[in-house]
Amino acid sequence: MSNETVVHWKELLKRRLASSKKDERTEEEKKAEETALFTKYYTEWRGGGNRENYRNIPRFYYRLPAEDEVLLQKLREESRAVFLQRKSRELLDNEELQNLWFLLDKHQVPPMTGEEAMISYDSFLKVGEKAGVKCKQFFTARVYAKLLHNDPYGRISIMQFFNYVMRKVWLHQTRIGLSLYDVAGQGYLRESDLENYILELIPTLPQLDGLEKSFYSFYVCTAVRKFFFFLDPLRTGKIKIQDILACSFLDDLLELRDEELSKESQESNWFSAPSALRVYGQYLNLDKDHNGMLSKEELSRYGTGTLTSIFLDRVYQECLTYDGEMDYKTYLDFVLALENRKEPAALQYIFKLLDMENKGYLNVFALNYFFRAIQEQMKIHGQESVSFQDVKDEIFDMVKPKDPYKITLQDLVNSSQGDTVTSILIDLNGFWTYENREVLVANDNDSNTADLDDT
Repeated sequence: MSNETVVHWKELLKRRLASSKKDERTEEEKKAEETALFTKYYTEWRGGGNRENYRNIPRFYYRLPAEDEVLLQKLREESRAVFLQRKSRELLDNEELQNLWFLLDKHQVPPMTGEEAMISYDSFLKVGEKAGVKCKQFFTARVYAKLLHNDPYGRISIMQFFNYVMRKVWLHQTRIGLSLYDVAGQGYLRESDLENYILELIPTLPQLDGLEKSFYSFYVCTAVRKFFFFLDPLRTGKIKIQDILACSFLDDLLELRDEELSKESQESNWFSAPSALRVYGQYLNLDKDHNGMLSKEELSRYGTGTLTSIFLDRVYQECLTYDGEMDYKTYLDFVLALENRKEPAALQYIFKLLDMENKGYLNVFALNYFFRAIQEQMKIHGQESVSFQDVKDEIFDMVKPKDPYKITLQDLVNSSQGDTVTSILIDLNGFWTYENREVLVANDNDSNTADLDDT
C-alpha cells in the first residue's frame, strides 16, 4: 500500500473522529437502550409484538348453561350421553373377555406354579397382538411389571392378569354408570343423584328381592347416608365419583348381587336387607310416641341405654333437629358415628360434640366436664367412684398429644385410641369395659382353655 493512501485514510479518520459528537449518556441509559433493542428484536424473532397472540391459546373454559338456556342444556346432556356411549363401546364385552381368556390359556408357558398357569413376556406380547385394539392398553411393559413377583422364569400369573383386566373393565363400567346420574356433569354426585342411582340399582340386586316397595325410600336413605357420612366430611352435599370408586362401599353394595351370600356377610354389610331393617327397626322401637321423630329422652335408650345425658345434650345442640327432635337421616349419622368409632369421620363427628367451645382441642376442663356424667351414672348404679385424675392421666398417656395439655382430633386419629377415649367419656358401658379390660381378657382366655380341654 503506498504512503499516499495511508495518509489519506489517516486524514479521513481524524476528520471523522473530530466531527463525531461525544456520547454523553450514562452507563444505565446505555444498558436500558440495549435491553429495549434486545426485547424488540427478540419479540420480532418469536413472531412479532402482536398483542393478539392470546387468540392462539386454545379455549379451556366453557361456562355451564343457565337454567333458562334450555336448548344449551339439552345440547350438553345429549353430547354427554353420546360421549359416555362411545366410552362404553370401547370397553370389553363378555364375548371379548372370554376370547382373551382363551388366548391367554393357549399361550401359557410351563411349568405351572402350583395350580397357577403362567405366561412369559414374549407370549404376553403375542397375545396382545391377537387380542384386538380394545385390549392394547392392558398389554404394556408397565402392566406386566406390576404383576411380576418372584417367579424364577420372569413370568406372571395368567389369572392375576385376567383379574386385573376384569377389575379395570368393571371400574370403567361403574364410572360410566355413575356418570349417567351426574346431572351437573362436573364429576360428582349430589344426594338426589346417588339416591336415584341406588333406587334404580335395587332390582338388579337379588339379595334385596325380599324388600317391600314401601321400604325402598328408607333403604335408599340408609344406603346413601353411609356414602355421605364418610365421603363428604365437610358436608358440601356432593361426593366426587372418583371417591366413590376408590372406597369399598360400592363393592359392598354390589356384593348383594351374589345370590349365595352368607348370613354372616349379610349381617356385617351395612347395605344388606337385614342390616337396613335392623337399623330402621331400632329407630321405630325408640320412637315411643310414634311421631316419626326421636326426642332426647327416646334416644337415651339407644344401645345399652348407658350414653350420658351430657353427651346427648350436645348431640341435640349440634345436630340438625326439628322442634328439638331428630329425624331418621340425622339418626343414621348418629348410628354410623357410634358403630364406627375407629374411623376418622366418626371421630370427627364425636370430637365436634366433645369440643364444646369450638377451640379445636380438648383440654382437662372438657375431659372433666364429660367424665363427671360417667361418675354420676356410676353412683346411680352403686358402683365405686373412680378418680378423674387417674382417668385423665390414662387418656393423655394413650393419646400422647403433641401439646401435653391439649388433645386435637388429629392426635386422636394418630393414636389409634380414639374409639377407647371417646367411649370412656360418653358411655358408661364403654368406660366399664375399659376399666375391666384385664378381667375380660382373663375370662376370654379361660373360656378358650376350657374349649381346648373339651376337644
